Amino acid sequence: MDMESTDTQKIHPVKKSTFSNGVYWYAVHVKSRHEFKVLERLTGSGVETFLPVVERLSRWKDRKKLVDFPLFPGYLFVHIQKNYSDILTVLKTPGVVRFLGIVPREPEPVPEEQIISLKKIVENKRDIDPYPYLKEGQVVRIKRGPLAGVEGILVKKAGQHMLVLSVDIIQQGVSLKIDAADVESI
Repeated sequence: MDMESTDTQKIHPVKKSTFSNGVYWYAVHVKSRHEFKVLERLTGSGVETFLPVVERLSRWKDRKKLVDFPLFPGYLFVHIQKNYSDILTVLKTPGVVRFLGIVPREPEPVPEEQIISLKKIVENKRDIDPYPYLKEGQVVRIKRGPLAGVEGILVKKAGQHMLVLSVDIIQQGVSLKIDAADVESI
């Protein structure tokens, strides 16, 4: 696959009348490291697909190269009608695991505003980093650095993320400033 065709498959023009004609964006979970293969297969079968990617400098022993990586590993977005035929076309695609939704086996549409914003960010090609989806009060674990493995409760104070470690028996706690990219939910 040449680079030119890959670029056209990653970002598709946004249709303004999306909600009026019953076509919605859906998030699809795919097998690990199958994002580009699934993108190619879905696009080949006529499904409008969006895979947000970021360029990263990969280093090998002998060279460096800019490589596209999925912004959200394991996920891509499809633009289809919510009917049995379109959903089945996506689900039968090799590499597709399932649609995402709150109710099991019921795909949940992604608000078009989020897709439009995501496309603008990706097209801008500034420094984009995935940011963990964390909620205040959630129990998290630090995943790298000297504090790797430390668990606590995520809080936000004066615009800064803090990890609060509570010692229940003495009813005391301690907090430290953290970068939300360095923690994972438990």
